[in-house]
Amino acid sequence: MANIDVHDSPCEFPTVDNCESSGRENHTIVADMDGTLLIGSSSFPYFALVAFEAGGILRLLFLLLASPIAGILYYFISETAGIRVLIFATFAGMKVSDIESVARAVLPKFYSSDLHPETWRVFSACGKRCVLTANPRIMVEAFLKDYLGTDMVLGTEIATYKGRATGFVDGSGVLVGRNKAEALRKAFDSASTPEIGLGDRKTDLPFMKLCEESYVVPKKPEVQPVSHNKLPKPIVFHDGRLVQKPSPLIALLTILWIPVGFPLACLRIAAGALLPMPLVYYAFRALGVRVNIKGTPPPPAQKSTGQTGVLFVCSHRTLLDPIFLSTALGRPIPAVTYSLSRLSEIISPIKTVRLNRDRIKDAKMIQNLLQEGDLAICPEGTTCREPFLLRFSALFAELTDELVPVAMNNKMSMFHGTTARGWKGMDPFYFFMNPSPVYEVTFLNKLPQELICGAGKSSHDVANYIQRMIASTLSYECTNFTRKDKYTALAGNDGSVSDKPKIAAKKIMGC
Repeated sequence: MANIDVHDSPCEFPTVDNCESSGRENHTIVADMDGTLLIGSSSFPYFALVAFEAGGILRLLFLLLASPIAGILYYFISETAGIRVLIFATFAGMKVSDIESVARAVLPKFYSSDLHPETWRVFSACGKRCVLTANPRIMVEAFLKDYLGTDMVLGTEIATYKGRATGFVDGSGVLVGRNKAEALRKAFDSASTPEIGLGDRKTDLPFMKLCEESYVVPKKPEVQPVSHNKLPKPIVFHDGRLVQKPSPLIALLTILWIPVGFPLACLRIAAGALLPMPLVYYAFRALGVRVNIKGTPPPPAQKSTGQTGVLFVCSHRTLLDPIFLSTALGRPIPAVTYSLSRLSEIISPIKTVRLNRDRIKDAKMIQNLLQEGDLAICPEGTTCREPFLLRFSALFAELTDELVPVAMNNKMSMFHGTTARGWKGMDPFYFFMNPSPVYEVTFLNKLPQELICGAGKSSHDVANYIQRMIASTLSYECTNFTRKDKYTALAGNDGSVSDKPKIAAKKIMGC
């Protein structure tokens, strides 16, 4: 293997756009991560995500306070020293299982949004893929293997004690410079030298010189990341509370906003729960919550004529969907739910009825509720943040011919109002903690008589037709995913009881 000189400049190598990607099916590629496989060269945002999602706001504050020290050490002492500070501030005392959970459910969404197009062009063309990074392996491995098809991940190993991270590194230390080269030597013998090495900085030179060909990924701020539709595996489900990737500035703003945002959320929730429903729309607008209404909703059912209620079939973005439906209509609409925290039931301004997951009992209960008036249901059974609709349960289509599809959508700038791993009782608070959240309620036309079960259509055909209607309105994609698929992917259970992780089939189907 070649001699290593850590003082060489990466400019001695050609840039990655000069690398031919065709005919690489039998080749092995080794790539650095930050600044190479990813456009961004800073790993702080990903440490910040782990700190906040697994440790809370105080842990994020601790990391933010430690980051200037890490920066000084990084630029004036060594890259290794700076990374050690970030690792200690983020991981010290944290449960390993919590770190793994965030790495599996939260980080892939943000990593995939920063994938370098030129690096991915070459990386994806190779038959065997290896990533060599100074980042802790526990943080990056789930994304690299599950979403990018990486065969081998060589990263910094963190030290643990009784299931908790100590904050220190284990093994050969931080994989920087010569440590990267040594890790690569151990992973590949001299007879199987990698064909391609990709890096972006001086400390990548040692491992790059061990490869047959080496290319530099230049820093170009104007580079646009790989679009999601070009990823080998779409990210349908993800978890975590933060909407934006937390740069130091966004992390600081988030920390400063929470003491203001939480009281504001309590005020908004109180307004929705205590005021008469016709006034809630105006109260929300006064408090910075916008409700955009499209389409023409049907009038209330007339009990005096024996008319049964309308069943509003809604797409499911947060547990607040029925509340914003009621806000748009100016009258409270009861909702049937699959699961709801006790706190959410207490503060809800509308009647909520839990389904029993027993088909016969649930059908009878829904029919009784429709005899009393209008009703709302979200047949997906759980929320989805991305532009996808989960499979619609077909039960609702069998119970009434008065079906009105409603396309629900929302916009949040700081916090997500849903969770699969955390306490669901905080979901409405996080949604209303956004500075100016938006809900869009689009009423579609009532399902015509020739398309209902009463006209001979099967309940599955009706459910799929409504799913396609709503998806077309929102420019979403239909899927066959279910509630169980979501919770298996994000929390390792079926969404109702604690269970061991299972592998579920995940196939996207066109609308």
